[in-house]
Amino acid sequence: MTGRLVRAVASDTPAVRILIDGEAVSAYAGESVLVAVLAARNALRRHEFSDEMRAGFCLMGACQDCWVWLADHARVRACTTVVADGMHVLTSPPAGFPA
Repeated sequence: MTGRLVRAVASDTPAVRILIDGEAVSAYAGESVLVAVLAARNALRRHEFSDEMRAGFCLMGACQDCWVWLADHARVRACTTVVADGMHVLTSPPAGFPA
């Protein structure tokens, strides 16, 4: 299943490979993690209260709705974090992450 987002990148933008929950995904240098995730899927994560799928709310770093984790367990906002080649993104808290 592919996402509903249409990327707006220059035709000569280099592609990078990232992992989203262990799945290899193509992204483009300079785009946010949120754009990469939504281009590959219909949603970013599950809502913590209703279990419904969420895609983020404001998409600009103001609402706190798009937190994700990186392989080193750092928690970052998907909408303001730029992808990097080889990045591993987790859309749910890693084991042992404080609740």
